[in-house]
Amino acid sequence: MNCFNVRTDLALEARESIEETAGEVRGITVEEDYREKSEVRITKVVIETKNGAKAMQKPMGTYITLEAPGMQEPDEGYHREIAEEIAHILKQLIPEAEKEKPILVVGLGNREVTADALGPGVVDNLFITRHVVREYGKAAYSREQMNLISGIVPGVMAQTGMEAAEIIKGVVEETNPEVVVVIDALAARSTRRLNRTVQITNTGIQPGSGVGNHRNALTKESLGVPVIAIGVPTVVDAATIVNDALEKVRRENADAGVEKFPSLPGGALNELNNMYVTCKDIDETVKRLSFMLSEALNMAFEIA
Repeated sequence: MNCFNVRTDLALEARESIEETAGEVRGITVEEDYREKSEVRITKVVIETKNGAKAMQKPMGTYITLEAPGMQEPDEGYHREIAEEIAHILKQLIPEAEKEKPILVVGLGNREVTADALGPGVVDNLFITRHVVREYGKAAYSREQMNLISGIVPGVMAQTGMEAAEIIKGVVEETNPEVVVVIDALAARSTRRLNRTVQITNTGIQPGSGVGNHRNALTKESLGVPVIAIGVPTVVDAATIVNDALEKVRRENADAGVEKFPSLPGGALNELNNMYVTCKDIDETVKRLSFMLSEALNMAFEIA
């Protein structure tokens, strides 16, 4: 089988790939927790050293992955449970979450591309408060404490002619948020994780990296404030699907005692690297996921 680059934005999948080839790597710690009631698996991957970051090809920091097989189903009660789990994780990552602060929420992606419209959809459903509090004070919401939430959908370079990072940096300099939360659609390594997985990290994000479009990174170093990134994989590399199917057939033949298996011609999988696949009902799925994530953010930003 020819080697080809498997693109994934999920730290969990990057770790699994490393274990398949090189085994355990120093500088990477993993904690797993399974909630039987909600059938949710939460995996925390912490990259502690530069060697670990090099092996994972991801920045040092904390990556928390929530896997919920039922997340793709139109069950509002179940989505509420997932939103509560995400809100709990976010409160752990937001610096001084119990204190009120200005927070900027960025919805990355292209509204015109359904599989990439997750970020804009989340901002559309978000409870925005900054303008009201600045005009009328917290009494407008009958609260003594509350975060000042603002949101922006910077679009993509093909629409604006500008890097999303350039737009966001200008907004950050003008509005002075203490935390930036970025939402984006991701690319996965496995089809079973499409629309069923949420990754939350305190390392920021590099828009478009999962599909090979490397844009300027959104990190604490580039923006000057902590950046928390939230993503859901909505697409998978076509080459990965073909490779996984061939490997499954190869294993089945090996178990049946069939030694030979026809191989693909050189570079056949590499030719599929620019093709991405999503599910047929991605429009409805993105709507549900956008509302779920906005609900999680609203809960996380609420100060008791």
